[in-house]
Amino acid sequence: MPSLSPVGGVRQSGRLFALFLDVGRMTFKRPFQTREFIQQAWFIASVTIVPTSLVAIPFGAVIALQLGDLSRQIGAQSFTGAASVLAIIREASPIVVALLIAGAGGSAICADLGSRKIRDEIDAMEVLGISPVQRLVVPRVLACVLVSTALNGLVCVVGVAGGYFFNVVLQHGTPGAYLASFSALAQLPDLYTGEIKALIFGIIAGVVAAYKGLNAGGGPKGVGDAVNQSVVITFLLLFMVNFVITAVYFQVVPAKGS
Repeated sequence: MPSLSPVGGVRQSGRLFALFLDVGRMTFKRPFQTREFIQQAWFIASVTIVPTSLVAIPFGAVIALQLGDLSRQIGAQSFTGAASVLAIIREASPIVVALLIAGAGGSAICADLGSRKIRDEIDAMEVLGISPVQRLVVPRVLACVLVSTALNGLVCVVGVAGGYFFNVVLQHGTPGAYLASFSALAQLPDLYTGEIKALIFGIIAGVVAAYKGLNAGGGPKGVGDAVNQSVVITFLLLFMVNFVITAVYFQVVPAKGS
């Protein structure tokens, strides 16, 4: 069981960062596990695409309803569309993707690697001179990155469409004003930032899940504990990194029209 002392926490953080560096180094080492990568990408997409689409609809609806009501109170109904789209593309979409990737894909990765660990398959690979990081971790992390960036585009489309429907149909907004306001505040760096966030979130989810799986112990109960820990740790890191990226973005990219 990992130590709960500050020294133990620093040690665990160091090992996690070391695994992150190993993944980056092994990514460009041959042979690349193409088949494993395709299988993992297909599996992660299959377990996340439907829940992500379903979650994106209420996210877009809530944002559209809240901003629509607020803009009507301050007399800025013409900017409802732009504000909704910015909120979805910049923040809601990457967060939704990250939560689903960590909760569905990451937990499956952690459980798979943890099961291999308690069955001594990881130790057997190391005895045979096969790197578990290159053979198992790298394809799974890259699969998380690919699926998270692809799902981010899907969530943007679904969220914006849902926000348009709820704003125009339920709040009786003007369709033309909603669509025309896109170009008033939105700009391409907003979409780039959302994709970069999704990419980074995919890396974090994959590396944390792999780390907890490779260090699982104590039988099936230890694997279950590792899965729970990986999801919680990933969520905490995602929100911290999201804050840092957003703060840097607002300092680097000037607001449109400023």
